[in-house]
Amino acid sequence: MDPTAQSSVGPDPAADATAPTSTTVTLPPLTLRDVPRLPSALASPRPAAVPNPITRHPYYRHLPPTFFISPGDVSLRHAFFDLASAAPSPLVAYRRAGPRRDLAADPARARAALVTCGGLCPGLNTVLRELAVGLQELYGVRDVFGVAAGYRGFYGGDEDHVRLDTAAVDGWHKKGGTALKTTRGGFDLAKIVDGIVARGYTQIYAIGGDGTMRGVVAIFQEFKRRGLNISITGFPKTVDNDIGIIDRSFGFQTAVEIAQQAIDAAHVEAVSAVNGIGLVKLMGRSTGHIALHATLSSRDVDCCLIPEVDFYLEGKGGLFEFLYERIKKKGHAVVVVAEGAGQELIPRTEDQKREQDESGNIVFLDVGPWLKSELGRWWKKEHPDELFTVKYIDPTYMIRAVPANATDNLYCTLLAHSAIHGVMAGFTGFVPGPINGTYSYIPLEDVAVAKNPVDVNDHKWAWVRSVTNQPDFLKS
Repeated sequence: MDPTAQSSVGPDPAADATAPTSTTVTLPPLTLRDVPRLPSALASPRPAAVPNPITRHPYYRHLPPTFFISPGDVSLRHAFFDLASAAPSPLVAYRRAGPRRDLAADPARARAALVTCGGLCPGLNTVLRELAVGLQELYGVRDVFGVAAGYRGFYGGDEDHVRLDTAAVDGWHKKGGTALKTTRGGFDLAKIVDGIVARGYTQIYAIGGDGTMRGVVAIFQEFKRRGLNISITGFPKTVDNDIGIIDRSFGFQTAVEIAQQAIDAAHVEAVSAVNGIGLVKLMGRSTGHIALHATLSSRDVDCCLIPEVDFYLEGKGGLFEFLYERIKKKGHAVVVVAEGAGQELIPRTEDQKREQDESGNIVFLDVGPWLKSELGRWWKKEHPDELFTVKYIDPTYMIRAVPANATDNLYCTLLAHSAIHGVMAGFTGFVPGPINGTYSYIPLEDVAVAKNPVDVNDHKWAWVRSVTNQPDFLKS
């Protein structure tokens, strides 16, 4: 039954049917996934609230009534609903991000530590800069430190704890990489928490990938076990855009922009050769979002291979048959492959099957050179008397190392400020991020398990196939 359909006893049927109508609909129950709070914020009797210093800021003299987030402000995880469903799912909501009128943390006593871990990503320096500037300019926090060398910096020497001020971080947003240096591994929970306590840190802002986020969860749990009044928030760092719940991860749009430049170069190489193929490997271990969006942006790609879609090389309906037909028709072809695609096709030794990196991730074999080799082997076997060229481009480190573009710079700024506002309000164990465009606070545990694979059944993947005309690689 459609609850939006007009009732037979409703408006006059003679009324203009083309006119807009209003229908009152009852939505399903709402479940609030709230974030944890510091022990001090939950103490009884509750300590006196600290007025937000933003109210005294010279640039915020005339604040509108809606400037501060109210205790009841939430954002819905899903922005659209099937009102005709017989059993609609409960609505999930998260607490809205932004400044609160009253604080649970006293900025005058705050001592913040910022750390980056794992690989590089566009926007790292922007997040760091805006954390340092926001803490000092908005809230008057004077003790802000950058922790060098990733997690191991927490139990390192004084040289690993660099005091940051607005002058020190000026211009960081224009640079790629991370000004704090970064490493993988080095996660020793007891040493890290002991180091945090010894240096008197009250706020931890950690930026890193899935391994780093697992570390943030462990540190948060250890804070709880010890009864420490220390806030911790995490910024998931992955250009792959494989994090669920939030709209996108920072650095993703920059990655797509640089990936398109690589595709343009591969296209030029392919067009300039006799029977040429331009092969581009893009980042994307478990999801193909970069490959998908770069393909749609480019329109020069003939085949897009992503981890979510299995493919095969030889036989009817396979990749080789498709590419040969495309080359015979156009004289060239461009192939984009995500790094996680086709891993099951690449021969592995028993040791390679068990190999993991320092963050605990399975080590992927390099699909780019393997596919280039397979293309050459196939052509030499099937078409030995015809010229053939494969030009292979891997822009991985170029993508990782560039500064964030304008869109990601703005995004990183809003993420940093959202995190600061949340920590000052007494929240901990959360991730800031936009949900349907509204910045929100999400429990770490939710983000840790939420994935964001490419939905190959939705319109976007259908759009890719309509642009490339590639096969579905389904064996009959």
